[in-house]
Amino acid sequence: MRLYSFRVIIEPEIPKGFHGFVPLLRGVHTYGDTLQKVKKNLKEAIRCHVQGLRKAKEQIPQEEDALELIQSFSEKELSESRY
Repeated sequence: MRLYSFRVIIEPEIPKGFHGFVPLLRGVHTYGDTLQKVKKNLKEAIRCHVQGLRKAKEQIPQEEDALELIQSFSEKELSESRY
């Protein structure tokens, strides 16, 4: 049996709750009042998305195919106008 792993990002939502999304699966975003709820919602959203990909006979993206970077900016670079 093949195992699929997907990186998820969960961020606090103001004024309350959490927003979760899966960068590799476009359009997979969800919300939950609690961390537990958003994690549950993400699991369901991922399952539904992957089932849709399978039904459409599309390839399921894999994390090893993705590139993750962190881009850093100085305060000066953010203040400069280049347009």
